[in-house]
Amino acid sequence: MNAETADARHRERMQRKKALVDAHIANATIDRGVLVVNTGAGKGKSSSGFGMLARALGHGFRCGVVQFIKGSYATGEEAFFRRVGGEQLEYHVMGQGFTWETQDKTRDIAAAHAAWNIAARMLTDPTFDFVLLDELNVALAHRYVALAAVLDALRMRPPRQHVVITGRAAPRDLIDAADTVSDMRVVKHAFAVGIKAQKGIEL
Repeated sequence: MNAETADARHRERMQRKKALVDAHIANATIDRGVLVVNTGAGKGKSSSGFGMLARALGHGFRCGVVQFIKGSYATGEEAFFRRVGGEQLEYHVMGQGFTWETQDKTRDIAAAHAAWNIAARMLTDPTFDFVLLDELNVALAHRYVALAAVLDALRMRPPRQHVVITGRAAPRDLIDAADTVSDMRVVKHAFAVGIKAQKGIEL
């Protein structure tokens, strides 16, 4: 096959692909807030959520963040978004740290309830365009927060409000309720070979 024939075939493939993509775009006519769930054992669940937060802030959205588990150490995302979010952003770090660090179930439950009270308030407030509930899935998996209450609040939230929920072990009913679900898979992780958490990567 000569170069000219190869180029012509490539153009034909791309034209067919463009037609399919254009048809999908034309058929996507529903305009409302979406529920995104990032789960799985792999790295990147919160990072993806904070990437969407940056995008939302860039569009001038009013945003809310509630972190359910993290809280025992400073993170780069907290420092950055508190610096740049201004009046567009309400940011709460409510966790006491990971459960294997706290070793205090009563305190963990109380912290999760306090975090959920803030999250539930955001989910009723139409002035919030985007809400990130970081590590809520972990609180749900440990039954620190009632799944039924979360699902009810999500169903009743303002119709234009976008919500992103992160954390391992998302419950099946939450996955079913979501519009977009990503399941992060572990292929390799530096920690497994003894490399400590790095600023800008994990922290």
